[in-house]
Amino acid sequence: MVAAARPTVSVFAHDDASKVLSSAPLPAVFTAPIRPDVVNFVHTNMAKNKRQAYAVKYEAGMDTAAESWGTGRAVSRIPRVPGGGTHRAGQAAFGNMCRGGRMFSPTKVWRKWHRKINKNQRRYAVCSALAASAVPALVMAPGHRISQ
Repeated sequence: MVAAARPTVSVFAHDDASKVLSSAPLPAVFTAPIRPDVVNFVHTNMAKNKRQAYAVKYEAGMDTAAESWGTGRAVSRIPRVPGGGTHRAGQAAFGNMCRGGRMFSPTKVWRKWHRKINKNQRRYAVCSALAASAVPALVMAPGHRISQ
């Protein structure tokens, strides 16, 4: 009874494309609701599971014994590289605004790189995407060509 309500598709011979062998009811998955929001959500979050962690070294930009000169020298209170006899002496250090300093909020490897997606949601997205592939207007919208 339910199979009769579904549209039918023609089954063609593998050697002759014009020869129709029989017809079969369209699989139920093609009549599933089309939910682009679910497909987009699942695709976006599953794509994050291929990422690898990256970060700067925890001590990058902090490899000098710089100390602030304090007030009263007509320069900012940012720490400055000690010593003399080199261009580096007296230069500002450590700050994210300084040349050779650390970055603001250094990246960490313990960032949340991967996302868990409910299995049911994943299955729903597959069904929805498969159902969308049966609608010619949706397939042709991004520029794919369909003959017949």
